[in-house]
Amino acid sequence: MKQQSLEATGFEKYRKKTRKEQFLDEMEQIIPWKELCEVIEPYYPTPKGPGRKPIGLERMLRIHFLQHWFELSDPAAEEALYDSRAMRLFVGIDLGNEPVPDETTICNFRHLMERNNLGDELFRLVNVYLAENGMKVNRGTIVDATIINAPSSTKNKEKKRDPDMHQTRKGNQWYFGMKAHIGVDSKTKLIHSVAVTPANVHDSQMLEDLLHGDETRLWGDSAYAGHKASLRDHAPNAKDFTQKKGSRYRRLTEAEQSANRYKSKTRSRVEHVFGVMKRQFGFTKVRYRGLDKNAHCVFTKCALVNLVLAKKQLLAI
Repeated sequence: MKQQSLEATGFEKYRKKTRKEQFLDEMEQIIPWKELCEVIEPYYPTPKGPGRKPIGLERMLRIHFLQHWFELSDPAAEEALYDSRAMRLFVGIDLGNEPVPDETTICNFRHLMERNNLGDELFRLVNVYLAENGMKVNRGTIVDATIINAPSSTKNKEKKRDPDMHQTRKGNQWYFGMKAHIGVDSKTKLIHSVAVTPANVHDSQMLEDLLHGDETRLWGDSAYAGHKASLRDHAPNAKDFTQKKGSRYRRLTEAEQSANRYKSKTRSRVEHVFGVMKRQFGFTKVRYRGLDKNAHCVFTKCALVNLVLAKKQLLAI
């Protein structure tokens, strides 16, 4: 698929491979492009008549993934491809022979993915692919949620905030946006369950959606404490390792505090997952209006987070 240019054939004698190039080279090796494209292909337009032919599906999927890895809008993705040699090589574009797909083409592909709910399917396929390569879901699940901020300004055409987003308080700070809830394997740190809600939905309300049912242990912070009935109904064999919650009227005993510290050693692994999503990928603020569009974004990002977390094992195969 890839085109060779003067840059790619060693024209720049003293070039050094950057971290971005190394990352994209690794993603090139581990992503199951064929399987992912096969899922999208039934929805992708086919050439009809003598008009302009659609751009290759795999090329558009590569651009779509670049948008998620580097948090790029549609116009910014077009600009980045013109600016970045590493990105052009990853996508397979030689500016000596063809232009970069314009922002409208990139936007149309994103809408196609959102319209057909293909983010969920990519997430499922990536997890099947990882399981086939030995990274299966084990019997321990860590549950947690993170707030993704949304613009709170009313300086827009409708003169109001996004109605799908809501505000919530964390500590003494108020946040406006949505929540990404995830269930993570306690051993591999791979995400196996995802749910997206407005920010005012309490973490514990999504507990049943984050369990696969075969757990023997459930880890979580104190927001999930006291939900033994829900745990018994959806994961009957799971022991509750959520952290105990104190209050101003009932302080935790030394034994409970010690148990919480022990549980935190496992529970804190979920923070690495959020670190990849929010620090490496830069997903700290929603880009689109509406919960559905942003939910598609979360599912796609979770699929890509799993590939990043499994990178060493996949490269060793």
